[in-house]
Formats: sequence, structure tokens, C-alpha cells
Amino acid sequence: MTGEEVFVEVEAAQRNRYGEDICGDAFKTLRLADEGRTIAVLSDGLGHGVKASILSLMTATMALKYTASDTDIVRAAEVIMDALPVCQVRKISYATFTVVDIRADGGARVVEMDNPPITLVREEQAVNLDFEEVSSPRYNDRVIRVYDLALRPGDRLIFTSDGITQAGLGSERLRLGWRIKGCREFALEEVARDPKISARSLSQKILAQGLRQEPFQRAYDDMTAAVIYLRRPRRTIILTGPPYAAGRDKEFAEALGDFDGRKIICGGTTANIVGRELGRAIRDSLRGGGGGDIPPAADMDGVDLVTEGILTLTRTAQLLESDETPREKNPATLLYNILLDSDSIEFVVGARINEAHQDPNLPIDLEIRRNIIKRIRNVLEGKYLKETTMRVF
Repeated sequence: MTGEEVFVEVEAAQRNRYGEDICGDAFKTLRLADEGRTIAVLSDGLGHGVKASILSLMTATMALKYTASDTDIVRAAEVIMDALPVCQVRKISYATFTVVDIRADGGARVVEMDNPPITLVREEQAVNLDFEEVSSPRYNDRVIRVYDLALRPGDRLIFTSDGITQAGLGSERLRLGWRIKGCREFALEEVARDPKISARSLSQKILAQGLRQEPFQRAYDDMTAAVIYLRRPRRTIILTGPPYAAGRDKEFAEALGDFDGRKIICGGTTANIVGRELGRAIRDSLRGGGGGDIPPAADMDGVDLVTEGILTLTRTAQLLESDETPREKNPATLLYNILLDSDSIEFVVGARINEAHQDPNLPIDLEIRRNIIKRIRNVLEGKYLKETTMRVF
């Protein structure tokens, strides 16, 4: 890759097979910051439900571990297949996988076993990819495809489980299913429509379009659409809490004013300090809806979101930690969505204690501001592979 700073965005959208409470596909990621590597694994377990979930989770976990330790591909595949429990009905142990390992210089290795072929989108076109086929002497019916790629800024890698490519299979309109061709054509149309579409949005759109191919839009199989996007980082700054020393209010406010990216303020006192120091008015807003325990947002020129502090941050942490897409509409979900659409998030945290947080009527699980920020940073880095930093004032 060039000297241009590039962020590797990794996202996946999933849908359980209709009538199942658990997904038989597994998607796992790992960022090795010291090595500048990003690894993603998609596995599809045999069948549906709990058994398929066990197979795919075991496969994805082992594949992630062996890839990170640079274990030989064939040896790793043999260990995985030896470890999988045998299906009592079909008398086989089976899970497919796709492994993507991207290094800091843009070099990438993709390893596929029985999943639909990966797609590389470059400059709004699908690139023809060369690959090598290898197999194990012990499992010669399981052929592994290995791609060695040189990725560039702006490239996207798209990979799915066969629940996507086989969507609509056997229906009058799509007797052979949506197929890789249909999925690729749709993805290319979406990228042409929005050349900067995020990995998160594109994966959700591919899944939604796959569902539209199914009769009654009910998933006949577990469905996963994964997208990796190499792009210029999308940056966000969050100011929360007044500085420990009032003499640093101007420096604190200017950290937000001088920032190049999205700007968020969490906390009424914080907003008042920024408004005073930068000469900007705070206006009431109904954006986000408020309601429930989350106070409504406010508006300030040059700031993307102004919210209440501790309650909103605590709720945002809970939303990030959950595996469910939030249905509520309030400032916490607005903040949640901005964070997921960002790559690099800087937290600027004031250390002054706010006496309001000692109110015994507030919820028991409220933590002090810095602990909540630590909790948010941990989930952003561990679960969503975001880059975060924190400055304390």
C-alpha cells in the first residue's frame, strides 16, 4: 500500500434460518495491532440451529487462532476437521470457512473451503482473481482455495455463506438461486450508486437483497454477508465532563473546535463550556426523540451531536455490548450509530467530579465517567475493531 493512512473496516450482517433462534453461521474477527494485521473468519456449520452453530463457532475460533499463529493451511484444516463433532444423522463432521488475513502493507491471503468464492471490488469493478488449490491427503474431498492478493486503498472484499448465493433456490423465479453472479452485480450497483458506502451499510444491503429473493422473504438457510473495506479513516471526537482545572476550559473546547471529523459533546456542563469558549449557542432539539430515561439531544453549530452525559453514555455502552440491533430511538442510538460508522474515535474526558452523579436516586449500575468511557473503548476495540484514544483533562 502507499504511504496513505488506511483503515480496514470489517463488518458482517446475519440472519438466522426462519424459525431458528440461533445462527448456524459464525463470523469472528481479530486485529493484531502490533503486527498491523486484520483477520476475519466466516464459517457455515452443517445444517441449522444449535448443532450448526457449534460446528461453525468451533471452526471459526480455531481458524482465527491458527491464522494468527501462521500455522500451515493444510495442517490447520486437518486439525479443524479432526476436532469437529460428527453429525449423528449424516455421520460426517462438516463446516465450511473463509479466512481473510490482511497485513499492514496491503498484502492479503484468503483461504476458502467450500464457501462461495470471494469478490474483490476495485474502482467499481469485480476483479478476476487467481488462486491455488490445495488438499489434505487425509481429506482429499475437501479442496482449499488460496488467494494471495495485493490490496489497495478503496478496495472491498465481499464474502458470504451459501445462504446468500442460494437465496430463492428452487423458486419459480430463481430455480438456481441468486448465485454469486446476482450477489456481485447487486454489490457493484450499490458501490456505483455510493462509491464511499461503508462496509457496514453494504453488508446490510446485500443481506436485505438476498432476503428479497426468498419466498415471503423468509430465510431458507442461515445467511451471512461480510464486507471488508480499505479506506481513509473516518474520525470522531467525543468531549465529556468538565476539565479538572477550570483554567483549561479554553484548551479543552479547542480540542473539539480544531478537530477534523465528526464532533460529539456528551454532558450539559461540557456543552456549556464549549459554547462559552467557542462562542456558540446551545439550542433545544427533538432529534433522537428522547423519551424513557434518556434526555433529548441539543443542537450547536459545528457539532454533530450534543447529548446528556452519564445516562446516555451508559446506555450507549449497553447497546454496543448487545448483539441485537437497537429498535429504540433516542440520543444513545444516535451516538451508537455514529460510533459504528467511525473508524478512529478520540475521547477527551474531563476529570472533575460532577456532584449530580452522587444522587442516590440514580440507577445503581451507573459508573463514573472514565469507567464508562473505558467500557465503551473496550467494546469498540474488541468487538468492532475500531481504533480509540483517550486524553484526560
